[in-house]
Amino acid sequence: MSFALWTPLAVPVILALLSLAVPVPALRRLAPVASSAAVLGSGLLLVSAVLADQVPTLGGGLLRADALSAYMLTVVGAVGLVSTWGGLGHATAAPARFAGSYDALISVFLAAMSLAVLADNIGLMWAAVEATTITTAFLVGHHRTRSSLEAAWKYVILGSVGVAIALLGIVLIYAASRGTGEPTLSWLVLSQAGLPLDPVLIRAGGALAVLGFATKAGLAPMHSWLPDAHSQAPAPVSGLMSGVLLAVALYAILRIQTITNAVIGPDFLRIMLSIAGLLSLFVAAALLIRQRDFKRMLAYSSIEHMGMMAVGAAIGAAALPAVLLYVLGHGLTKATLFVISGRILEVEGTPRIDGVRALLVRRPGLAVPWLIAMAALIGFPPFSIFFSEVGIIIAGWTTGMGAVVGIALVLLLVIFASLTRLTVTMTIGAPAASVTAGAAVAAGAAVGAGAAGAAGAPAELAGPDAPAAPPAEPDRSAHGPRLPLILALGTTAVVAFIAEPVGTLLARAAAVLGGIQ
Repeated sequence: MSFALWTPLAVPVILALLSLAVPVPALRRLAPVASSAAVLGSGLLLVSAVLADQVPTLGGGLLRADALSAYMLTVVGAVGLVSTWGGLGHATAAPARFAGSYDALISVFLAAMSLAVLADNIGLMWAAVEATTITTAFLVGHHRTRSSLEAAWKYVILGSVGVAIALLGIVLIYAASRGTGEPTLSWLVLSQAGLPLDPVLIRAGGALAVLGFATKAGLAPMHSWLPDAHSQAPAPVSGLMSGVLLAVALYAILRIQTITNAVIGPDFLRIMLSIAGLLSLFVAAALLIRQRDFKRMLAYSSIEHMGMMAVGAAIGAAALPAVLLYVLGHGLTKATLFVISGRILEVEGTPRIDGVRALLVRRPGLAVPWLIAMAALIGFPPFSIFFSEVGIIIAGWTTGMGAVVGIALVLLLVIFASLTRLTVTMTIGAPAASVTAGAAVAAGAAVGAGAAGAAGAPAELAGPDAPAAPPAEPDRSAHGPRLPLILALGTTAVVAFIAEPVGTLLARAAAVLGGIQ
């Protein structure tokens, strides 16, 4: 089964090289889809192995797939497949000299995230997270506009600061391991209880590492890069970044948290993660109230959901299965929404919410999946985000963190109201006359004027008194592949009800973090 550890690393890299070498655009566009499928297939194979009580390793234990790693690799592949397959119809025009680089960078991005979740060495995990910063910086600036390049530079600066802080924390953790007689960065070794690790260095190193990775996870107050990057990147890239890159950074935080909990107890990082989580919820609630851009709306929603996951991580063992279910539900839903947002942007020509009206009447092929996905994102049952948030809130009440989850619940209600209002504004209602018939009237007037001129008819026949052309038929096309969106939304609707093997896998993944014994 060890081949399933190198497949999600080697296949995307090979496909990335082919994307640069193959001159056929249609084949290049399929490379990210194939990379995502390879990652997803490897993840499912590793899941089957861990459910059979196997722990595949490779490279002397440098790569290792426990239940948590296998689960996260499956999430990376699933979200990647929705984003890349669903994004096949998305326009990603760029200068000719960059031909092939977009598809190659996505494949490398998938390989880097796969390495981050499979590495047993937290130093190698850090290097993989840094590799995601490098690849996504070019993807954010792919359109080469002033706004996209500004967002890319902002992302590079803040992301680099974050990973530099995380590196310093990992160095301190390595220094703390000298007391074991053999310094190591192996997560498996460092997370064992009873090791003679220096608690002062672990406290400092853990705090710095979590702070650094929290920057990549988009947690406040280190979140300011996220709205710009997600709104300016191509829609499939935004889906990958929001749906799974943030989750990979959270995964790194959970791994570090396990080490600190074993040495200094859970209280230290519990306070830190609770503050970051509530602050993220507050920032999202405050900025969503009057949001005007639907891609930035989705970006601020990502800050909200990462904040809620951070609250769940702060609660600890009782909330970990809900947090892990949250990762999958949010990833699939957000990838779906960003793919649809790219389609809306292409046909409407504007990212402004006030420029998009009555989609359900004018473009039902886009409005229906958008409404279903927004219902999943807001937290309606039967979608898994609802059960994840309920699980986190109940776990908080039962473990003595009622004040934290109470504040979180109030902020969630504000966010719920804001997202509902913005969604209704875009989709529900009757279209304005200028939207439904404006183009048809203009075309009819132009044709009428031309015909009148040719026949010598009076000009007033093509004027204001001329009969208006009938409204155009609603656009029912989906403007891209529908199947990946259907599969993603269907999965989020049923996954919370599957006890075997999903429930067992979540329990085992939580046990890896010390959540369930």
